[in-house]
Amino acid sequence: MAQEIERKFRVANDDWRAMATSSSSLKQGYLSSSAEATVRVRLEDNLGTVTIKSKTNGITRNEFEYAIPAQEAKELLMLCSGPLIEKIRYRIPQENHTWEIDVFEGDNDGLIIAEIELTSDEDYFAKPQWLGEEVSGDSRYYNSNLATHPYVNW
Repeated sequence: MAQEIERKFRVANDDWRAMATSSSSLKQGYLSSSAEATVRVRLEDNLGTVTIKSKTNGITRNEFEYAIPAQEAKELLMLCSGPLIEKIRYRIPQENHTWEIDVFEGDNDGLIIAEIELTSDEDYFAKPQWLGEEVSGDSRYYNSNLATHPYVNW
């Protein structure tokens, strides 16, 4: 069983931009979203995926992700309820980890979140100066919630 161990933070300033080594455009939507699990469809540039995630326990949850053809991802996105999440994802390598900085667009414009995936709850990582408040446990920042309760309405 695949597990995702992830911490999320607000971003305090734009100093991270000079360190980004790559970026991609993401559109994602939810075919199903409940307290127990979400089923997400994502189109990242021209790569499609379907992901099933269990509810979060602390900063850990089960995650199952499967590649699908881009055209199928586009068709599935049309079946998603609520508005799509649109964002540009930037990547910053740091020691043994990679920071993913999501700059949201559309109804979530103005929101910038930094995420780091870890190998365990106790995995050490250096916190860059541009990192702001930790929001790992705040469900408002879950992408599935941003689809139904966008940042513009907070």
